[in-house]
This record gives sequence, structure tokens and C-alpha cells, in this order.
Amino acid sequence: MVKAPDSTAVEASGTDTAVDVRRSTAPAAPRARRGFPSATLHSGRVSGLDGLRTLAVGLVLVYHVDHTLVPGGSVAVDVFFTISGFVITRLLLAEYARNGTIALLAFYRRRWLRLVPALVALCAVCLVLAATTSLWAFEGSWQAVGLAAAFVTNVVRAMESGPYSGGPLAHTWSLAVEEQFYLLWPLFLLLLLRRTRARTVWLCTAALCVLPFLWRCVLWNPDATHRIYNGTDTRADQLLAGALVAVVLARLRADDPRLALLRTWAGRLAVPALALLALVAWRVPVTGDHGIWTTLWYTVGFLGVAVVSATLVAGLELRPDGRLSRLLALAPLAWAGRNLSYGIYLWHYPVIRLLASLGMKDGLLSATVVLTVAMALLSYYVVEAPFLRRARRHRPALGAGEVSAPVRLRSS
Repeated sequence: MVKAPDSTAVEASGTDTAVDVRRSTAPAAPRARRGFPSATLHSGRVSGLDGLRTLAVGLVLVYHVDHTLVPGGSVAVDVFFTISGFVITRLLLAEYARNGTIALLAFYRRRWLRLVPALVALCAVCLVLAATTSLWAFEGSWQAVGLAAAFVTNVVRAMESGPYSGGPLAHTWSLAVEEQFYLLWPLFLLLLLRRTRARTVWLCTAALCVLPFLWRCVLWNPDATHRIYNGTDTRADQLLAGALVAVVLARLRADDPRLALLRTWAGRLAVPALALLALVAWRVPVTGDHGIWTTLWYTVGFLGVAVVSATLVAGLELRPDGRLSRLLALAPLAWAGRNLSYGIYLWHYPVIRLLASLGMKDGLLSATVVLTVAMALLSYYVVEAPFLRRARRHRPALGAGEVSAPVRLRSS
């Protein structure tokens, strides 16, 4: 019997460090801009992606309350991995194009300030409830907090053969995957940028997208689902697919006919891509033992969803005036994705367990939504926003010859 994952989670990162996009009145250093002429032209926040975050984190919440409503709801994690790979790579390339390097320590500091304070607040609440109540929802909180704080929950889950443990913080496995990616990818990208030509950078990124698929094929057997589902090495193609989109768009000049072709087709395919992902979430059971389907999903399926997600991301980036982009950029959706999606992600799973341990069955979904949004608002205004203001003071410096004429944007 295949022991397939019973939960998904996503780093619905919401807001992140605010950056200023500096418009240069003098040419930047030739070495910095060589090969990536559009890197600094596409480094602002995409409101359509913020709206997509809201939809995805809502899907995760519904899936965890009652997975029978959306049997394929775990597809949301694939989408978020791709969004994260795209946005982080785009910001790194923009910094390199401006300054000729990437300030890695500053990057890691910004990621820490963005992710860790809110996570620490959640861990503290779980520990208090574990110490002061007898609710089963918070059993094992001490171990869960240690794994979550060290960003290794995914490693433990990958080694489990039966039902997942992890208590109220089992969903932090995806945070661990992304943090491990954030640790390694900037280092490798900077090495490529310094040692190779821009053409080689995108070729290497494309090649890296295929390696996790091949590795999954090597690892696959019915008992390896936990290993494949939770491993950073086995899920990296979904993050790298987004990174590849960022690299390709940075490589193409605004007047390049290939960019016009990409814009046309990405715009045409964005709606079908979203519809396909919605169909998977609605009708396709991606957990459990389903014979050949399970084999296909845990090998080529993850790569296929990464391609579809990357197509959707490219469409929202290249066609901000399209109908889908305008729909997802509606103020309520975009604001929630920008400011609350990370908090909703963090709090929804412990809230579900809390309400279930109190015996709530009727109205569980509605109560979960209300309490989760309330906690996300509290997290954002009391914990996240103050640290985000600190993170802004550590944004990348101007490159040589650049004059500050900032356009206020938030990065993801």
C-alpha cells in the first residue's frame, strides 16, 4: 500500500522586503548588465501573482479542512514553489545587473527577517498551549517547534513510512524546502553569473530543471512517496522552473522579437494553465494509492505541473493588462496575497487542529477561515510589519553610476 502524503503546505509568502527599483540616468557597469539587459526592468511586484497567492493559500486551507472537497489540492504547493523560484531569481538578477554582484549576507538577512519572526510567534503560541492545555492538537509541540525552527521538518517527513507526525507544525515542511533552496540557489547562481556567459546561465538552469525528474525516476518505488514528496532535491524542478522564467526574461531585450512571441503565447496560455491546475485540484486525487497514476504523478507529474505553473507565471508577468491579470490583481485579492498569505499559511493548520480538538465538526471550514484570517492580521500588523521595515534598511545598494529615482515596490 502506498503511503502517500496526507497534507500539503505552501510558503504563501505574501509581503516581503520592500525594495526600490532605481532608474539609472547613466549606464551601469558593462560587466553587470552584460547578457541580462532586462534584469532591472522586471523586478517590481506583480499584482496578478499576489492574487494567485490568495487563491492558492485558500486552496491549501480548504484541502486541510476536508481534502474530499479538493482531492488534488496539494497542487497548490507546486504553484507556490514556482512563484518563489521566479520572484527570488528575478530579484537576484536585478541586484546583479545593478551592482555586478549579489550581497548574499544581506539576502539571507532579508529572508530571515521576512520568514522567521512570524514563525517564532507561532511556535511560541503552540508551546504555551501545549504547556497549559491537554488538547491533542498540540501534542508533540516541543519536537515540532525544534524541527520547524531549524527548517528540517521536510527531512523528518521524508524518512517517515507511516502517517505523518509533526503535530501542529507538520505543514512547515514546505517552508523547509524553500529555505534550503534559498540557501543554495543564490550561491550557485552567483557562481554561474561570475564564471560563465549569460547564455550558459539559462542553459544550466534549464538542465537543472530536468535533473530532479530523473532523480525521482531513479528513486521511485511505492514506498518512496514520502521521500520524493518532501525532498528538496526531488522538488527542486518546481522552484527552478520559476527561476528559468526569470532568467529567460532578463536575457531578452524589450525590442527582442522573441520576447514579443513569448508575450503572445504566454498570454494565450495563462487561462488554460490556470484552468488545468484548477481541474487537477478539483478532480485528481494526488495522494493515496492509485496504481499507475501514482507512479506517473510522483515522477513526471511534478515536472508537468511545474511547466504549467511556469506558463501561468510568465503570462501574469508579461501580460499585466490581460483579463486574467486584471482579475487576479483586484485590490482585495492582491492585498491579501501581498500582506496576509504568509500568515494565513502559518496559522491555518494549527487552527484546524485546535478547532477539531475542541470537538467542532459543523461549520469547521467557516470557523477556520474566520479565526485564521484574524490571526494572520494580528501576525502581520504586530510581528511581520515591524520586521519588514527593518529589512528595507538592508536592501541592495545602488550600482556605480546609478542615481536614485525610486519607484516604491514590494518584492516577494
